[in-house]
Amino acid sequence: MEIKSAEFVISNSDVRKCPEGERPEYAFIGRSNVGKSSLINMLTNKKGLAMTSQKPGKTQLINHFMINNEWFLVDLPGYGYAQRGKEGRENIRKIIEDYILEREQLTNLFVLLDCRHTPQKIDLEFMEWLGECNIPFSIIFTKIDKVGRQRLQENLTTYQDKLLESWEELPPIFISSSEKREGRDEILGYIEQINQTLLR
Repeated sequence: MEIKSAEFVISNSDVRKCPEGERPEYAFIGRSNVGKSSLINMLTNKKGLAMTSQKPGKTQLINHFMINNEWFLVDLPGYGYAQRGKEGRENIRKIIEDYILEREQLTNLFVLLDCRHTPQKIDLEFMEWLGECNIPFSIIFTKIDKVGRQRLQENLTTYQDKLLESWEELPPIFISSSEKREGRDEILGYIEQINQTLLR
């Protein structure tokens, strides 16, 4: 897929104020500091499209970007940022849950995981919840340039084995590096493939 245009449309905290219409939406979510904004900028070829920050918890709203005037890329707030405080965490949880459960245009949710870490309880519980709610999702392992190939393979195997303890079948899995632009063609190709089935 060639990205010809990527434009910011709207930010808000209320799913009812998201754009109207039936265009498919591909949302990206992960724990704070997983490299979500960098990945979005890499996928769209626009360096400053999503705001990147060294400080976790920067995204606190639902951000819609129109891609090729055909589909929306949605940047969701990161979950599990401890320093946000109980009330702040609860607000973010509600924004995320409302969007995921109520947004009919949500076509696929990409869950981002840092490939350097062992399976984290918060991520596993989140994906378990997605499964219980029948939300279609895929996994993107980020920052693969930060580990050697052997370690990456070991980490991915560990993660897949952990997921198979509670899943009969694994969701689609992608690996990516925003710095090296790895995984871009595969992720965009997957989106294009789904879009083509929707247009039939």
